[in-house]
Amino acid sequence: MRTSDPIAFLHRLSFADLPARAQLMTRLSLLDLIGVAAAAQTTRLTDLIAAHASAQFAGPQPMLFDARTASAAGVALAAGMRIDSLDGHDGFNPAKGHIGCPLLPALLALAPADLAGADFLATLAMGYEFGARASVAQHATTSDYHTSGSWGAVTAAAAGARLLGLDAGQTRHALGIAEYHGPRSQMMRCIDHPTMLKDGSGWGAMAGVSAALLAQSGFTGAPSLITEDAPDYWRDLGQTWHVAAQYYKPWPVCRWAQGPVEGLLALRHEHALTAANVAGIEIETFHEAVRLATATPQTTEQAQYSTSFPCALALVHGDILPEHLADDALGDPETLRLSQATTMREHDHANRHFPTRRFARTALTLRDGTRLQGSWVEPRWGPTDPPTEAALRAKYRAYATPILGPHRSAAIEQVIDTLDTRPFDDLQTLLMAPA
Repeated sequence: MRTSDPIAFLHRLSFADLPARAQLMTRLSLLDLIGVAAAAQTTRLTDLIAAHASAQFAGPQPMLFDARTASAAGVALAAGMRIDSLDGHDGFNPAKGHIGCPLLPALLALAPADLAGADFLATLAMGYEFGARASVAQHATTSDYHTSGSWGAVTAAAAGARLLGLDAGQTRHALGIAEYHGPRSQMMRCIDHPTMLKDGSGWGAMAGVSAALLAQSGFTGAPSLITEDAPDYWRDLGQTWHVAAQYYKPWPVCRWAQGPVEGLLALRHEHALTAANVAGIEIETFHEAVRLATATPQTTEQAQYSTSFPCALALVHGDILPEHLADDALGDPETLRLSQATTMREHDHANRHFPTRRFARTALTLRDGTRLQGSWVEPRWGPTDPPTEAALRAKYRAYATPILGPHRSAAIEQVIDTLDTRPFDDLQTLLMAPA
């Protein structure tokens, strides 16, 4: 269906309307988000936010991979912050942020018991299309760089309006409430001072779910300026499919650090190096990635929002795994040596192409004085060089199986593959039980 009306689109889109590639990427995005959510079981943030949601947002609904219960708003808050606690989820380059992280929690919080799996997938796909345009519209019309939770709240409200069956007028108010009350949190503040605040996605999900429920009760809040006063960003609904233009992360750290990691791994492989060979690291990239400047992280959040530390991990291990970023794994002397021996500079070439492309160039100085210069590279698994289906499935299994076990993680994957032919409850039952 092609339309320039966001409200008509969000209520009418069916899974069958999507081209085959968009259908596949909707399923794989869902699988990837669930894998990250499972692996996030080990973060301290996950336990803290689940306890908070259960105590302060009391209600009967089960939370994602948790034995505790909460209200719909609490379920959304806990799920969004859980996924965000392990920075391995998908993203959208033009938004400098993440659509799925605030979106999926809203679906889990508000999906009715009798929802068809195909309708769940259609709502998820709609949310990616809605969120892509809402994010770009807000960035184009607002001077400050806000977290994903800001426009993510409006995206979550759109999903909630569809799931609750709101009429067009109620939906307008839901979107307006979410835009007004969504967290306009400053992204670069968390880059400069990494804490558990992260990308605001959990708060955005909570605000969006609350907005939809308030609008259902008669609460007013229209208009949403980014959907009603920025029509140029909505003209290609149903024509251009942004769900098939997300990037995915091979490693659970900020996307801005992944170009440098790619460059260093290329040098490591090309020259058969070990970390012990390396005396110093040089990185040229865009301004925002240079701002990821925590060389000696004390918490997993600081490690994820660093450029030098993930680069050091990559040289030491040849990979970056969730366990490398755990709070009790941050004191490895060799990793810290290389992180502290990293020099970062911004470069006009990288700045010019950001945010649609994330360039980095790396160099190594070896202990014998040899200097190895890399080429300009970009992170892998972007929209112009997407991961294979097999690669995303392998990532899901690597993340989910250690936490959920082989039987449950395989069952989730099988249900997602056939979700358009079965009730959503088949998946809900597997997700909303303790890990």
